[in-house]
Amino acid sequence: MTDQLSPQLAEELLVNRSVAALLGEYPYLENYFDAIRLEALDTSISVAELLADYPEEYFTDYGLTKTGFAEVLVGFVERMLSQPPDELAQVATITVKPGCDKAGRPESCGLTMRAGEVTCIVGPTGAGKSRLLEDIESLAQGDTPTGRTVLVNGAAPSDEQRYDLGHRLVAQLTQNMNFVIDLPVGEFIELHARSRGIAEPAKVAAEVVACANTLAGEQIAAGTPLTQLSGGQSRAVMIADTALLSASPIVLIDEIENAGIDRHQALSLLVGRDKIVLMSTHDPVLALLGDRRVVIRNGGIVSVLETSEAERANLEFLTALDDRLAGLRAAIRAGERLDSDLPSMLGMAF
Repeated sequence: MTDQLSPQLAEELLVNRSVAALLGEYPYLENYFDAIRLEALDTSISVAELLADYPEEYFTDYGLTKTGFAEVLVGFVERMLSQPPDELAQVATITVKPGCDKAGRPESCGLTMRAGEVTCIVGPTGAGKSRLLEDIESLAQGDTPTGRTVLVNGAAPSDEQRYDLGHRLVAQLTQNMNFVIDLPVGEFIELHARSRGIAEPAKVAAEVVACANTLAGEQIAAGTPLTQLSGGQSRAVMIADTALLSASPIVLIDEIENAGIDRHQALSLLVGRDKIVLMSTHDPVLALLGDRRVVIRNGGIVSVLETSEAERANLEFLTALDDRLAGLRAAIRAGERLDSDLPSMLGMAF
């Protein structure tokens, strides 16, 4: 451990407690295990015992060492425990009260979203999915074209919650993440960390870059200029930054399936921080990963569907199929031929 880490906390986290006990008290740590596919089949073992089950070369593939991974885990918990509570960020629920559709007809219903949940927004292109995201982003109070009203913890938001740029409740990740500043990635994230008064900003920036690399298909170097990132890399950086640095408790995502990143891992990372996540999507896997989906037609909410148990069962099949398709995409990128019997390989008969 480095000098910055508390020896007592390090021993408590890595040696004296089981993985199950740690995840029970610090659920956000699950993201650190998931990020590099660490799996404890026996959750009664300690983190030190879990690390011992993996060779050092395993961590090298992720640009880490065993010691480095342990330091990241302990350092993150230390920062979480030392951060003072932010009253503006303590959001348990967001409620959208009905407005009207493009024709002026009243919406069928509103919706309520809770911390740690994913709500998907579905509907045809042009139906008004982005408009709903914009209403939530602005914490609309009947002052947008839809006439919707957004409540925070069951009450109208204060002017500070709506307009204070230093305490934004909402972080929005759009389809086009274009940077106009040409800083290196690591320096940009470090600048963000400094602006938030975070100790050891360089170390935190390295953690964000490492996290982004668990999402992006093409690895990101801290020295790469922001303007040279691909669309998928840009989105990966901003999702990692939002999850690990942003205090905004509400995250709006516009069609993450088009970003070229590990979208399952991205959602897990955000939800693990108890954020309220809203996501417009056309992807059936992502739609069923959510706790519910809001159906939009002609600019209005027509129904809110809670994800059923039968849909959860179908999600397992769709995820397995999606994994196989991801393997085919990887093969195409690697210049391989796809001349095998794909219907049989995918378990589909025509």
